[in-house]
Amino acid sequence: MTQAQFARRSGRFRKAAAAVMVALLAVSLTGCLYPEEKKSENSVSYRESVKRIQSAVDDFQKDQGILPILNADESTPKYEKFRVDMDQLQKRGYIDEIPSTAFEKGGSAYFLIQNEETDPTVKVMDLITVQKVNDVQRAVNQYKIAHDGKLPAGEEVYPGIHTVDPALAKTESIELKSIYSGQDMNFIMDQAGVVYADYSFDIMQLIDKEGLKPSKEEDLREELVKSSDFVPVKSLPYHWSGDSPVAVVSQP
Repeated sequence: MTQAQFARRSGRFRKAAAAVMVALLAVSLTGCLYPEEKKSENSVSYRESVKRIQSAVDDFQKDQGILPILNADESTPKYEKFRVDMDQLQKRGYIDEIPSTAFEKGGSAYFLIQNEETDPTVKVMDLITVQKVNDVQRAVNQYKIAHDGKLPAGEEVYPGIHTVDPALAKTESIELKSIYSGQDMNFIMDQAGVVYADYSFDIMQLIDKEGLKPSKEEDLREELVKSSDFVPVKSLPYHWSGDSPVAVVSQP
């Protein structure tokens, strides 16, 4: 991708971020909720659940000397591993009941522990995002099989990374909203056809809002983790290049 392309992408990010800030201001003034998702109510619910589980995890670790987590192998992606063992917390009396937001109780989230070795912190893994990425992944796999390994590739948005063309993959009906901003997200894929959600808008919005000065080496997804209760599940690492966040293919 050329510097000119980066510049154009950055301009689009900043304009979109400004529009979102205006919309959020309007919502705060009118007291309205996002009509289709009631985003504010969901955020409060997760906040309360995270606080309860964090307290239980802290007490469990203090008493037992270990963390209440389910085992995960090394191949499990960073933002999908170290799930909180809800059954263990409940059976041992650290929570009176499992929160209704948790998958174990019919909710749409797993609760994870991040920074498990230094500062165990409870975060939320959104399973709606996971499901929709998996649905698109199945469609891409089917397209590859039917077209001799060819991918349903759209625009190249980062070096070696394309959007999934919804018309080719027949995924027009699958729409994904960001857990951070509520904005529509793109499905992107690497050259092997592995599908991810694109968090570049959310990262750019956060950088602008907080006035961050990212280094080229850091994984910008961690800024999203630090600023919210959610992890950017089904994502690639993002590095700062030019004046935009750029997704990069993980090295084996």
